[in-house]
Amino acid sequence: MVDFRLYLITDRMQTAGRLLPAVVADALRGGLRAVQLREKDLTAGQLFELAVELRQLTREYGAKLLINDRIDVALAVDADGVHLGKAGLPLPEARRILGSGRLIGYSAHSVDEAVRAQLGGADFVTLGPVYQTPSKALYGEPLGVGTLAEATRAVTLPVFALGGIKQPSVAEVLSAGAHGVSLISAIMGAPNPTVETESLLRTIAHHVTAC
Repeated sequence: MVDFRLYLITDRMQTAGRLLPAVVADALRGGLRAVQLREKDLTAGQLFELAVELRQLTREYGAKLLINDRIDVALAVDADGVHLGKAGLPLPEARRILGSGRLIGYSAHSVDEAVRAQLGGADFVTLGPVYQTPSKALYGEPLGVGTLAEATRAVTLPVFALGGIKQPSVAEVLSAGAHGVSLISAIMGAPNPTVETESLLRTIAHHVTAC
C-alpha cells in the first residue's frame, strides 16, 4: 500500500560528511515514512550492512524501506519492497519473486515508461527529472510539469515527481496531479533534515487538504 507522499532516496555523498543512517534517522523524526536505499557503488555486503541499519530505523518509526534494484538484499533484510528501473529485473519477474505483499516502485523517464510500469505490475512510479538537477543530467532535458501532468492522466497508480524538487516546487507538482514528491538533496543535504522533512510534509498536507 502506497500510504506515503514523501519518498526519500538516499545518497551518502550528499550528507555533508554526516553518516547516512544519522541523516535518515533525523528525517524519520521529522515524519518521513518511506525511504529508498540507493547506493549503487557499494558491494552486496556493504549494502546489506547499511540496509540492516536502515531496516531497524524504519521499523522503529513505522516507515517503509525499499531497496534500489537488489531484490536479494531486500529479501535478506525483510524490506518492504524494491525500486526498479529499465536496466533492472523485469517487473513481472520481480513480482513473481516478491509476491503480492511487497511494494515495487519503478523509475520512469517518460509517459510511455510509466504506462508500461503500470502494465508490468508496479505499485507506483517516480517520474523525472521534472526540473533541472545534476543527479539526473544523464537522462537529458527536464520533462517539465506538463509531461508530469500527462503521466498522471495516463496511469492510475501513484506518480511521484522526481528531479530538482525543492520546497517551492512541491505545490506545483502536486497541482499537476502527482501523488507525492521524491527527492534526494533537499533532505540529504539539509542542515537540519528533521526540520526540512517537517516543512515538506506540512506543505504537502496543506495542498492535499486544500484540494
